[in-house]
Amino acid sequence: MSAVGLLTIVLHISMSRSLKDKRRVLTSIKTRLRKLNVSLAETDYNDVHKQAQLSIVATSTHRDGVDKLLTAVLTEIDRHDPGLIISSELEWLT
Repeated sequence: MSAVGLLTIVLHISMSRSLKDKRRVLTSIKTRLRKLNVSLAETDYNDVHKQAQLSIVATSTHRDGVDKLLTAVLTEIDRHDPGLIISSELEWLT
């Protein structure tokens, strides 16, 4: 049976002075995370220039595989942009 995990991350983009700055940061994050073979979307705080919420979905044949992928997502964001993640929550969809 396959496993599906939903990781919701809230980000604080302190260096952002406008929505354009925020989009630049989010585009960079999205580009790097897509290499991990996950699906993602900005799901909240669309009109707030210093905050964003990303929802990331990963699927695999086992929960361990999904857990490794979503842990890699958190690691990649923190490695490139330390201190950006305010909170994260993992939900199992199957």
